[in-house]
Amino acid sequence: MKQLTIIVVAVLALAGGWFFLSPLFIDQAVDEDFSFTLASGEVDMSKIMAMSEVDRMSMKKEIMAAGANGSDAMVDETMPSESPALVAQGQFTDADAIHKGSGRATLYRLQDGAHAIRFEEFRTTNGPALVVYLAKHPNPQSASDVTDVGFVDLGKLKGNVGNQNYLIPAGTPVGEFNSVVIWCELFDVLFSPAALNRT
Repeated sequence: MKQLTIIVVAVLALAGGWFFLSPLFIDQAVDEDFSFTLASGEVDMSKIMAMSEVDRMSMKKEIMAAGANGSDAMVDETMPSESPALVAQGQFTDADAIHKGSGRATLYRLQDGAHAIRFEEFRTTNGPALVVYLAKHPNPQSASDVTDVGFVDLGKLKGNVGNQNYLIPAGTPVGEFNSVVIWCELFDVLFSPAALNRT
């Protein structure tokens, strides 16, 4: 019994070590064209926010269940021929000696009025549970600069290397946000910020 316990603990330790340490040695590269994958139909957030919390939670459970049981569908909608308007841009920088970043973040207004962020020549230190935030702080240098001032979650980081696109949720007051941040949700750590300079 003791030997089985030791084996189980060793396997769990190895799995945990792989989860936390493998991103340090393995890059996840992506190379998206300047296009955006959009869901068919638009969500009216004002109607959803007008619902009671009980109704929203019920809807969330239904959506999550449908997503878990549904089949995958690929939608590829390229950018319209009219060029998107450049709103702001900035360069990713290192958060500290361990958490590094480089490349360009550009904020665009799309033809339909939506907004999106594009990363180009992007690279950051890899890590577990990395996400992309649009932050209110103009030049975050610490975790508190992000969490205390405010942010919007743009979703999971698609790759720690390469060109990629992120749609900003409809209704976001884009003018209030001044930087893009690569963030580790697991440990609440700032990996790389990019201060956005308005054009």
